[in-house]
Amino acid sequence: MEVRSLPISASQSAKLISAGYTSLSSLSSVLPSHLAQELGISENEAIGILKVASQRGGVEITNQTHPTIVNGAQTAWDMLHEEESCGHITTSCADLDDILGGGISCKEVTEIGGVPGIGKTQFGIQLAVNVQIPSKYGGLEGKAVYIDTEGSFMVERVSQIAEACVKDMQEYDSFLRKDLPADQVKLQPYDFLANIFYFRICSYTEQIAVINYLEKFISEHKDVKVVIVDSITFHFRQDFEDMALRTRLLGGMALKLMKLAKKFSLAVILLNQVTSKYSGGSFQLTLALGDSWSHACTNRIILYWNGNERYAYIDKSPSIRSASAPYAVTGRGIRNSASKCKRVKMM
Repeated sequence: MEVRSLPISASQSAKLISAGYTSLSSLSSVLPSHLAQELGISENEAIGILKVASQRGGVEITNQTHPTIVNGAQTAWDMLHEEESCGHITTSCADLDDILGGGISCKEVTEIGGVPGIGKTQFGIQLAVNVQIPSKYGGLEGKAVYIDTEGSFMVERVSQIAEACVKDMQEYDSFLRKDLPADQVKLQPYDFLANIFYFRICSYTEQIAVINYLEKFISEHKDVKVVIVDSITFHFRQDFEDMALRTRLLGGMALKLMKLAKKFSLAVILLNQVTSKYSGGSFQLTLALGDSWSHACTNRIILYWNGNERYAYIDKSPSIRSASAPYAVTGRGIRNSASKCKRVKMM
């Protein structure tokens, strides 16, 4: 049941939706004090809203003095074992996979940012395809969720990259499995398209609502192994005057995405734009949403030009060292950089 159906004032309903509480289940076990702070209302008013939600949908009102106890401590040994068995999604660029320790890691939130035209969306599409590579080829055999806030997702480009992925697998079979027929690859390009769940987002409220909905959606589609948001930034840079509210909403989204990555052992990819920052007497390019947002991701990869060549730089990671690797955006997707790579306009 949606919160808009609750018998509360229109302003209260609007505040709930803006803060990301779109369904009664999203109000489950939330503290009245936290709800009051997020909505900018009194605690008594928050208690009243939760009581109405409880009567309508069985939402539990959490006692502030006796919060829910978190169960299930995990040992450091168990954590190490989980990390070692954690899957990776190849980027299709061997040099980049090498510095990433095998590719984009699951159970983590990875931010990829850079200037326009550097290939951020190309990375997003490539990962949405590569996550579907069968396990016998070293893939995760999963599905993808693609959240498009800018309208930059192109089905034709997905089809091109999927076709190239099928050819890569066929070449792998013909090279290493010469005793098998060449048509052993069962996946076809249209199979890759059928395994990408696409959400087109036109406002920040829609973006919050979809991210809140993801837990339920992935619970019903447990083979989803990557969630891509392209871009996390777009709607939060358009006519957003209340910066304190923006920080709270972004923080809430980040926490939900981190929880999804851990709970479902999937990779979350956040594509980000750049902005200018005044530092040291001059303006410099930096990733958007400010310094506080940099703590919202586990890993941060910055894409940049070095002459006519594209590079990916690991700017932040708790487990891998900072390093750079060249890459190229080709007709077949993301690939190793050629020595004479020219800067061309890609789709």
